[in-house]
Amino acid sequence: MNIRNAVIGSALAVLALSGCARETDLRPVEGASLPPTPYGADTQPDADDLLERPAQAAPERSVELRTRSEEREQDPFDLPPEG
Repeated sequence: MNIRNAVIGSALAVLALSGCARETDLRPVEGASLPPTPYGADTQPDADDLLERPAQAAPERSVELRTRSEEREQDPFDLPPEG
């Protein structure tokens, strides 16, 4: 009985994971349409255009990350709480 459950569980896992590798083009569900044409645009963007992120949505990092601990500079406005 345990071997049977293991085989069935393995088969279900393989079936579930096989769907993860499926790649198809994105398109609207039947009966649905893409969003309306943006104001001022000449053409209706397709699904690929809508999936592209503008630079403002994912800006590149412009500051170097610190690679080691460094002493913080003295901050004249770092005051203890009142009271």
